[in-house]
Amino acid sequence: MKSLQPGQPPFRADHIGSLLRPPALRQAFKQHAGGHLSDADFTRIQDDCIRAVVRLQEEAGLQVVADGEFRRGSYWSRFVEGVEGFEIRKAIFKFRDDRGHEVEFTAPHVIAPVRRLHPLALDEFTFLRDVTKVTPKITLPSPSTMHFYRCSEYAEPGIYPDAQAFFADLGKVFREEIAALAAAGCRYVQIDEVAIALLCDPAIRERVQHAGAEPDALVDLYIDALNEAVRDCPTDVVIGVHMCRGNFKGHYLAEGGYESVAERFFARTNVNHFLLEFDTPRAGDFRPLRFVPKGKGVVLGLVSSKTPQLESLDLLKRRTEEATQFIDLDRLAISPQCGFASTVAGNPVTEDDERKKLRLVVQAAKAIWLR
Repeated sequence: MKSLQPGQPPFRADHIGSLLRPPALRQAFKQHAGGHLSDADFTRIQDDCIRAVVRLQEEAGLQVVADGEFRRGSYWSRFVEGVEGFEIRKAIFKFRDDRGHEVEFTAPHVIAPVRRLHPLALDEFTFLRDVTKVTPKITLPSPSTMHFYRCSEYAEPGIYPDAQAFFADLGKVFREEIAALAAAGCRYVQIDEVAIALLCDPAIRERVQHAGAEPDALVDLYIDALNEAVRDCPTDVVIGVHMCRGNFKGHYLAEGGYESVAERFFARTNVNHFLLEFDTPRAGDFRPLRFVPKGKGVVLGLVSSKTPQLESLDLLKRRTEEATQFIDLDRLAISPQCGFASTVAGNPVTEDDERKKLRLVVQAAKAIWLR
């Protein structure tokens, strides 16, 4: 990976990590869960599908690739499976779409003190590292993922005296995993932060208050938890944080711009850059970017992963120019606004749509920064 200038994202064309699972992989997940496919055959299918999706990304012209999260049922599932102390319960929130349709989902729940049982994403990285010619990126769910979706009911009574004690243990889990990834050669880790983005939405804030929590206190708690997670990160490992409003079968959890959290979050979070969603009017405008400190960069999520409509190059150039009213062009990059499949089910787009959108991101980056 190239040497970074202060405040610069590592790549002008990036993406968020999760990619559409091909039919063979979706079927393999079902068969394996049902006991009809051996562990060895399941791994073989995952390996083959990862090799293919790496080729897709490289052929699109990307200089950074992910494994599509093809070994995960959801973006946080393997993390929970590899950490002692979690089980899965119903979340207190629901996904929705622009028509008002709602979908329930599940969330981690603490039943014992948490500790790292074994590597969480290390095997994902080592395989990816060995099958690509460009920079491999690993994604991890944020610490808040393990708390927010059940809010004040995140743990059984008596396990932890308070959330700070829980995040102290959880931070150790992250530091151990990041150290192992770095030792294996990983130089780019993306942390997917949903809760802080959701806390920009007045409706979510009201729901949180009804659940017995204080929204602004949670923002500060989650910023501290992120900083605890990356506290000992080697200086040659780039950490980016993706701020996501939820992504499940084309549905989302929240709406609203980043304004209410921007000043605190951008200034206090100890990372290199932020990958932000700006694909629809409900994402708000670019004004919060004025709070991004000089030493940090931003990846503009301008291409939608939720719909098949392909954005125009002129639109992406125009919107990037709008963003430069609040942050220097040299501190910006471009990507889809979110992953194409935060779960095995994926979004309502095809692999051809995905390929075209990734190529568009590369094309836009060349047009904007190599002119």
